[in-house]
Amino acid sequence: MSKTLVTGGGGFLGRAIVAQLRARGDAVQVLGRGSYPDLAANGVEVVSGDVRDVKAVERAVAGCDAVIHTAAKAGIWGKWPEYHEINTRGTELLLSAARRAGVERFVFTSSPSVTFAGGDQCGVDESAPYPNTWLCAYPRTKALAEQAVLAGHDPQGLRTCALRPHLIWGPGDPHLIPRLIARARAGQLRRVGDGTNLIDTIYIDNAATAHLLALDQLAADGPAGGRAYFLSQGEPVNCWDWINQVLSLVDLPPVTRGISTGLAWRIGGALETWHWLTGNAREPRMTRFLAAQLGKSHYFDITRARRELGYEPRISMPEGMRLLRAWLQTTRA
Repeated sequence: MSKTLVTGGGGFLGRAIVAQLRARGDAVQVLGRGSYPDLAANGVEVVSGDVRDVKAVERAVAGCDAVIHTAAKAGIWGKWPEYHEINTRGTELLLSAARRAGVERFVFTSSPSVTFAGGDQCGVDESAPYPNTWLCAYPRTKALAEQAVLAGHDPQGLRTCALRPHLIWGPGDPHLIPRLIARARAGQLRRVGDGTNLIDTIYIDNAATAHLLALDQLAADGPAGGRAYFLSQGEPVNCWDWINQVLSLVDLPPVTRGISTGLAWRIGGALETWHWLTGNAREPRMTRFLAAQLGKSHYFDITRARRELGYEPRISMPEGMRLLRAWLQTTRA
């Protein structure tokens, strides 16, 4: 029986991947900083630890023939050393431990932001280069980790690939959806730009399914080895129409007030400077990265994932929104 280690298995994406692996009968081990009794009750072996801890990583990979590495420090604000230690160095440590343990397959959860320099991205594919300019530590450290993963592909040993899911959302989301709702309720949400920018998103179950498809392609010695893949719903949406649709699920009014992308960028730059100078560790209400993400188009060509992984979004946008509404009503978000 295949045994897969899922790092960050207690997180939003990690839990969805674990659930799908267990549903098809795979043995699963999780590396995370919590205890996760609910996962243990589902037959999941839990190793408590951090990807920066060599001994914990070695315990976690022992006996596994595959790794899905979702653990990361996310966010758009923070100091370089911590992001680098977790996202880049932690990935490198995990790769090394996996090789020593004889692991055969390694799927890395990357991000489309590894190709983002602040401008519009309209239907770009995996030929898009890594930028020379970075707007925050997260995408840069994820790009370094992705490069290490892809460069480490060995057809005769550890076979690797990287997935780039964009804006994961759905029931159980502890990040994107709650943050939008909280900012709207606090009167802090403003439209950035002219409201015409298009973005890609991906429903949580679709993102998880893509990871299993990649894992299986690596097992079959398919074309995935050493490759990166953009992932999405395959249908870009208007950013602000979608945000307003999400807000409507909890009976909040649409966002009507806005500022230009240029002004948001300048405000973000000023706030970043002020926070650095004053030593304020809290995330600024606006940053240059956030301004560009909210005001620019960023959607991707997922032809490679469809062709080489057999990926198709099984949960449509309307169905995903229906499921999200039901969850929000249950949680009274």
